[in-house]
Amino acid sequence: MRRFLLRAKASLRDATKPLASAAVGALTVGLLRTTRYFYPIKAANLFDRIAQLIGPLFREQRIGRANLTAAFPEKSPEEIEKILAGVWDNLGRLAAEFAHIDQVWDHDEAHPERGRIEIPKRTHELFHQLRLDGKPALIFASHLGNWELPALAAVAHGLDTAVLFRRPNIASADRAIEELRSVNMGTLIPSGRDAPIKLAQALQNGQHAAMLVDQYLGNGVEVTFFGRNTKANPTLARLLRQIECPIHGVRIIRLPNHRFRAELSEEIPPVRNASGEIDVQGTMQAITSVIEGWIREYPDQWLWLHRRWR
Repeated sequence: MRRFLLRAKASLRDATKPLASAAVGALTVGLLRTTRYFYPIKAANLFDRIAQLIGPLFREQRIGRANLTAAFPEKSPEEIEKILAGVWDNLGRLAAEFAHIDQVWDHDEAHPERGRIEIPKRTHELFHQLRLDGKPALIFASHLGNWELPALAAVAHGLDTAVLFRRPNIASADRAIEELRSVNMGTLIPSGRDAPIKLAQALQNGQHAAMLVDQYLGNGVEVTFFGRNTKANPTLARLLRQIECPIHGVRIIRLPNHRFRAELSEEIPPVRNASGEIDVQGTMQAITSVIEGWIREYPDQWLWLHRRWR
């Protein structure tokens, strides 16, 4: 009897899964389209309030609190809760900004004070260097600040860039999100088995390749992050083994008054083994350490809500 009930429950779950996916997909598409009717800054303020109101009700609140407590043992519970509130603030604003992604990048190099994007002089120089040096480059980012904007920064500076992204599991949501991302984001390469091949081809063709590198990957390489062992996606370092080129990190930090600061790091030297070959694990550790430094500066703008350590 128990076996029959378990089978029936599984069958019911399998039968209703497509309906649930369709409902979530329709809700996502409707929300994205509706948000575009609102003024971007007002939408960001609204989504911020909603995220801070309902976010703490989800299990991600407990995950975030545990992650922050382990990463910053010196901080008080009150400080941890303040950072967590900032995390939900950033996530809510990011969701609203994504619906207006074609409008958020607002920068005029001749009159930077008129737009929402602030870019230091050195970052401008590095972007122009990447555009003019005739070489491909590998560019990494993390889930910090607004992590959708770096692709727009590359295109705005004339960089021919291939961007690795993860598709949603729901087809209708995937189509709506890809339609938004296709605006001034360069060549989009969905993650999957053939993604490394496509990224290598892009580099061979002289394009720059960009990707987020701060999530846990079960079959990744061992790295230390905030003093704890975890695993990092080695794709970037493995690509570097095939096609040696400069490595840079990019982050776009949220500033007061609805502004952002875009920063491109200096070139990061890869780690090599005794034979002079690219050390995949060592290089990913170097990149992970850069990201940790970024997060220590702006802990409330990183996505602490996922299981980075397992």
